[in-house]
Amino acid sequence: MDSLIIEATEDSPKIIFDTVSNRFIISGESRPENAGKFYTPVINWIVNYEDTLSAKKEAKEDSVLIFIFKLDYFNSTSAKYIMDILLIIKKFVDQGYNINIEWHFDKRDDDMLDAGNEFSDTVDLKFDFIEY
Repeated sequence: MDSLIIEATEDSPKIIFDTVSNRFIISGESRPENAGKFYTPVINWIVNYEDTLSAKKEAKEDSVLIFIFKLDYFNSTSAKYIMDILLIIKKFVDQGYNINIEWHFDKRDDDMLDAGNEFSDTVDLKFDFIEY
């Protein structure tokens, strides 16, 4: 499956889902006017990637996937889609895939740290919190 690259705009985050390095990054600001239009292809890509993961697992090529959330800001509509992404990741973890989640946050931004903790608790996934 090809990697997914979406360049950031003024109100939408950069998406780099690199199938070679197994790093899946969402970074920047997320406040698109139509969050559904922006995030639906991203979510569909992740769902479809499960076929690739399954094939790798069967071929004993199982490797660690790293999902990196490095958001400077996200609005409440984006939060719903971030949650949807995390629920898919949770499903993958429950199926035995090896996944690490990194939640990056500015050390001066307690709200972003709190949001990461809330997401982590809600979906019952361990996050690695990385301040910058």
